[in-house]
Amino acid sequence: MKLLITGGAGFIGSNFIHYWLKKYPKDYIVNLDLLTYAGNLNNLKSVEGNKKYQFIRGDICDAELVDTILKHEKIDIVVHFAAESHVDRSIEGAGVFIRTNVVGTHVLLEAAKNHGVRFHHISTDEVFGSLDLDCRDKFCETTNCDPHSPYSASKAASDHLVRAYFHTHNLPITITNCSNNYGPYQFPEKLIPLFITNLLQDKKVPLYGDGLNVRDWLYVEDHCRAVDAVIKKGKIGETYCVGGNSEKSNLEIAQLLLKKLGKSEKYIQYVADRKGHDRRYAINAGKIKKQLGWEPSVTFSEGIDRTISWYKKNEEWWRELLK
Repeated sequence: MKLLITGGAGFIGSNFIHYWLKKYPKDYIVNLDLLTYAGNLNNLKSVEGNKKYQFIRGDICDAELVDTILKHEKIDIVVHFAAESHVDRSIEGAGVFIRTNVVGTHVLLEAAKNHGVRFHHISTDEVFGSLDLDCRDKFCETTNCDPHSPYSASKAASDHLVRAYFHTHNLPITITNCSNNYGPYQFPEKLIPLFITNLLQDKKVPLYGDGLNVRDWLYVEDHCRAVDAVIKKGKIGETYCVGGNSEKSNLEIAQLLLKKLGKSEKYIQYVADRKGHDRRYAINAGKIKKQLGWEPSVTFSEGIDRTISWYKKNEEWWRELLK
């Protein structure tokens, strides 16, 4: 099988490429990435010489380029990771999020339609809005979209576009809406790598508001396994919610990392809350477990230890990004 991975030099995309090439060494991967601030070819150094891997620097909004790749590389499936994904940046400027996440997805869908290529879309639980801390509800595949940030609104729009191409054009699509990922190669603006790298530099960790906002955390390798399951066994036209079953408040994360890195709670710096900050996300991943047999294999405790160890061992990688 020949796969086009968009955003393959980013956090989840690069982890997916490592995962796929290891598990399916006979498959061929084309990685299309614009190499914005969050794209880093150092994530993929170990596969640069692999004859089953090709990197193309380019923009998913470039319709001619995307069309050429699908045609000449005879791609079987597009796995669409490429997205602007940092909520704070979307609050400061939404334009690039609309362009990449909505227009870019449309360009890819058009090319997939024109060449009869299957399309798997990576999305987020943030499209569903926010849950109350004291309720037992969780997001699932039938939850209505209720995005609260320019980022999540742009991802919700792309989800709708993907489904529209299935219903209108019979494009073979699948979608996964995933909870917060963490693990190796994550750009240190996101909460867990930000806190780890700050503490490794003996700096304080900035905690929004009261720190009680809750997220459902999933180790990135488990996310890769989930996408694999959907590609191999998922039903065309279906959406699958992917969660880690590990709800933690930001304060809990901070306290855990402080403990593991030998710092006191004096290293917590409370800062003004983010605009429109969603209170809680949680995923009910019952559908993907029941239908495809997927569930998380890495506990949060094991995953956070792996992640801390990786950032300790790869200081050169993240320090270069902070320059």
